[in-house]
Amino acid sequence: MSPTPDDASAKKQAKVAAKAHRRQGWGQTVVKWITSTDHKIIGQLYLITSFVFFLIAGLLALAIRGELAQPGTQILSNAQYNQAFTMHGTIMLFLFATPLFVGFGNVIMPLQIGAPDVAFPRLNMFSYWLFFFGGLTAALSFLVPSGAADFGWFAYQPLSSTEFTPSAGADMWYLGLAMGGLGTILGSVNFLTTIYTMRAPGMTMFRMPIFTWTVLVTSVLVLMVFPVLAAALLVAFIDREFGTVVFDAANGGAILWQHLFWFFGHPEVYVLALPFFGITSEILPVFSRKPIF
Repeated sequence: MSPTPDDASAKKQAKVAAKAHRRQGWGQTVVKWITSTDHKIIGQLYLITSFVFFLIAGLLALAIRGELAQPGTQILSNAQYNQAFTMHGTIMLFLFATPLFVGFGNVIMPLQIGAPDVAFPRLNMFSYWLFFFGGLTAALSFLVPSGAADFGWFAYQPLSSTEFTPSAGADMWYLGLAMGGLGTILGSVNFLTTIYTMRAPGMTMFRMPIFTWTVLVTSVLVLMVFPVLAAALLVAFIDREFGTVVFDAANGGAILWQHLFWFFGHPEVYVLALPFFGITSEILPVFSRKPIF
């Protein structure tokens, strides 16, 4: 029996309806992800975004190593090499490794302590978008005519001043990192409040899983050192834009910047390491079938 025109029309309408449903499904999914306050979705957004930044940093590393592979190879100009070196270190430290702590903390920590969500869900979403747009601001500095920041990821003064680095890319670097740092600070406030106030009944501090303890300690470290870094970045930006002389080398500003930056830089080692020590300490007892303590 051959299909009638009505059957063909019905099949065509069904295909059109299925395509429209799929498009609607994709749209709903995107809207859900970018507007969600659910801690698991926000944690996944942190992890996905930081992995994308990791890939960008990897491409910069390939360019750097390609330049150094053989004497005389000229993949990048001198200025481009300095920009790649600066942005590789910046992205790996501030936009990949540090946000992983917030991402894993969001996904795992509330579940471990029996909390329905973090203490401030909207603040959690705001923290992510600060990190996202801060990272985007720093990374897109490659698109300005003068290129990205090229003074090293530690931004020593006076090399990073307008006298030696007058580019708009350097301004974007300062603003982007200050925004990302503020997002990390707000995320740590959220974690501390969640751990102290939203544990399930019977979940005392010394019954908490070890990963939650590492999130707690890391959050305390972040609140100790990230405000110092964020303040130093904003003051350096004001020096560049408004002619103040806080970090002027003639006034000892170069040493002041080093003190402030490395007040952040040394504890940052533990901010990066502790969450992964916690993850390892959760995995080993499972596969060894023995408790750690």
